[in-house]
Amino acid sequence: MKLNSISLLALGVIGATTALAQPAETILTQGKIISANEKETIFQALAIRDGKIVALGKSTEMKSWQGPNTQVIDLKGKTVIPGLIDSHMHAIRAALSYSTEVHWFGLTSIDAALGKLKQAAALAKPGEWLVVAGGWTEEQFKEGRRPTQEELIQAAPNNPVYVQWMYEWVMLTPAAYKVLNIQSESDLPGGGKFQLDANGKPTGAIVGGIVPLFDKLPKPTFDDKVTGTQKFFGELNRVGVTGVIDPGGFNMAPSEYAPLFNVWRNNKLTVRVNYSYFAQKPNKEFDEFKELTQLLPMKFGDDMLRFNGIGERVTFSMYNNDKATPADQAKLYEVARWAAQNGYTITQHWHENASVASLLDVFEKVNQEFPIAKLRWSIAHLNNGTEATFNRMKALGIGWAMQDAMYLDGDKALHRHGEKNLERMPPINTALKVGIQVGAGTDAHRVADYNPFIALRWMLDGKSASGRKLRGNEEIPTRMQALKMYTSGSAWLAHDEAKRGTLEVGKLADLAVLSEDYLTVPIEKMANIHSTLTMVGGKIVHQEVGK
Repeated sequence: MKLNSISLLALGVIGATTALAQPAETILTQGKIISANEKETIFQALAIRDGKIVALGKSTEMKSWQGPNTQVIDLKGKTVIPGLIDSHMHAIRAALSYSTEVHWFGLTSIDAALGKLKQAAALAKPGEWLVVAGGWTEEQFKEGRRPTQEELIQAAPNNPVYVQWMYEWVMLTPAAYKVLNIQSESDLPGGGKFQLDANGKPTGAIVGGIVPLFDKLPKPTFDDKVTGTQKFFGELNRVGVTGVIDPGGFNMAPSEYAPLFNVWRNNKLTVRVNYSYFAQKPNKEFDEFKELTQLLPMKFGDDMLRFNGIGERVTFSMYNNDKATPADQAKLYEVARWAAQNGYTITQHWHENASVASLLDVFEKVNQEFPIAKLRWSIAHLNNGTEATFNRMKALGIGWAMQDAMYLDGDKALHRHGEKNLERMPPINTALKVGIQVGAGTDAHRVADYNPFIALRWMLDGKSASGRKLRGNEEIPTRMQALKMYTSGSAWLAHDEAKRGTLEVGKLADLAVLSEDYLTVPIEKMANIHSTLTMVGGKIVHQEVGK
């Protein structure tokens, strides 16, 4: 990488005369601007007009773009990166309850987590629910354990408390059991079971049946959901995120998108959202998709909100099904063939490489009738994918939405897969070597933290939340490779790499000015990086006070 400049003449389509007649609206100068382009060029300054980048180069070259009303921002040496795009985040769902939940993101001890609960209880009315819906693991706590029921009671004695871990475990206080009228296991929805201690006594926790149990909780009001959407997206802006690819998710009926549409319609959306629709009705998925998409063609929307196809649950029977039958494959084939014929993108949830052939067999069969490469289909997760699998994906033009699941789930996965297998989970460099498109993300917020710099640190050091190194060095990418997966890689999955994902002339001015230099900060401090100024389309959507 080297410091470079682009003269006005080199810009080609934008000449000096035009530049003087139409000054830039904003100029960022005296910085370290990481373009993340193909040549990995680093610049000192850039100019923005009409939401797009019109010039990149040395600070002195930006004077030609400065007019009497141009806002000039002195970066004072700070690093600028393209706005980060999460390739797989359940952001719409997370936002719905963001303003009404208690959050344990990034906390390092049980005491800190209980402190958050106490603060919320002090502000809540007696009897008001306190909900921690995920995004944490005991591995992040120095105590290395989950909270007990008694600790939750002491933190919030006057409120029903619900604390969820992943999709496997929930701790409820007695007040919560009473409100939900759960007196025995027969009252639990979805086949859930009481967790028992070594003496056979209930701990207060429930294992299994988490989705239907969550559905029994009181729902935020519509206004709460709108407020939560704006607050959560503002928080994403604070950590440098300017775009998400949202795969829908459990509990996401069509009505749950109304708050997002409200924020978008009122021009208050600060994160670009490409969203898929996730099947909600078992055995009626095909009818559901056909009904909902009649007036929703692929790529319908604008640069802030755009429909991105179907998934990550396309059919219930092929949702990470390790023992898929021919009948299961036939059901998926029917929907996938329709999607290909009608130009829809599919993103498919899949975890295990051992069974992914049953999925790829279907996609290959569809491809023989309707080539799918241009549709940007993708597989999400697949943490133990192999070179052979990636080669099959590349032949079909299928991308990989890769997340930092092993960060919060790593030590548990170690027991399932063994140390040797964890050394290559996920096989980032193997995928890059094969040449498939990789978009980085988090899978937040029920099973992960939304912070991209935690994910980037994990990509670069392979350590779980407990600090244990799991992934071997042969699957550790460079810092620039990791950044590109979080920018241009994800932009490809959104069909948007021509518009964003790199800082280049003519592209949307989506960027983040960082608190630390991403390329040089010690890896162990990378998770502390945040944005001091975030722009989406040249508009400031986040600015740190005093910066």
